[in-house]
Amino acid sequence: MRWKSMIITLLLCLSVVTFAGEQPTYMQEWKAGSIVSLNEVEAYGIDNCFVAEEISDALFERMQGKSYKKNCTIPRSQLRYLRLLHKNNKGEILLGEMVCNVAIANDLVDIFRKLYEASYPIERMVLIDDYNADDETSMRANNTSCFNFRTIAGSKKLSHHARGTAVDINTLYNPYYKKRANGTVVVQPATGRRYVNRKGNFPYKIVRGDLCYRLFIQHGFTWGGAWRDRKDYQHFEKSIN
Repeated sequence: MRWKSMIITLLLCLSVVTFAGEQPTYMQEWKAGSIVSLNEVEAYGIDNCFVAEEISDALFERMQGKSYKKNCTIPRSQLRYLRLLHKNNKGEILLGEMVCNVAIANDLVDIFRKLYEASYPIERMVLIDDYNADDETSMRANNTSCFNFRTIAGSKKLSHHARGTAVDINTLYNPYYKKRANGTVVVQPATGRRYVNRKGNFPYKIVRGDLCYRLFIQHGFTWGGAWRDRKDYQHFEKSIN
């Protein structure tokens, strides 16, 4: 029986060594939305978890007809793919991703690294292409995203999202709100109506002065929650030349 015990012990040791020497496939492939452990992050390298890369052929194909529509006028060379970590309200570590304009890529890498280090909660961060580039669907999922080529609703003017210079964060709990002249109210996402009342106590709420707000303002962004004619509590944008 002793030799059986020795074999079992040896196999356990080998499995530990093998696990320690291998990187989880979902980190190698950067499968956004996956929950990872702190040990896995440390083994992979924290600096490798906050990077800006050029748009690969595979990613560009993934974006086609969705966030990167046929009439898109933004050159691929002006966009960057970000690999980012974030923590949700439970403190779990998740792999995140984002496509943005090259002009704000370094800003976002710095901002989201500091948010991660401070355990600022962000529930979901995957490309809006996973929702067929449909804003309402993405917002209902409380998804944080950036680039999506489209015009501003009701106009022919390109939005900051079309240029990749605006980020929407924790979108369900920080909705867009506008009261029209005829008294009708627009809330996006529609399921976020209960969160228009900013006096309520609920998770993922962005408020003036919190860490998310301060970091974006420090990097030259403006906050939609400060607009007078409407409120877009999820939205931070930056004007570039």
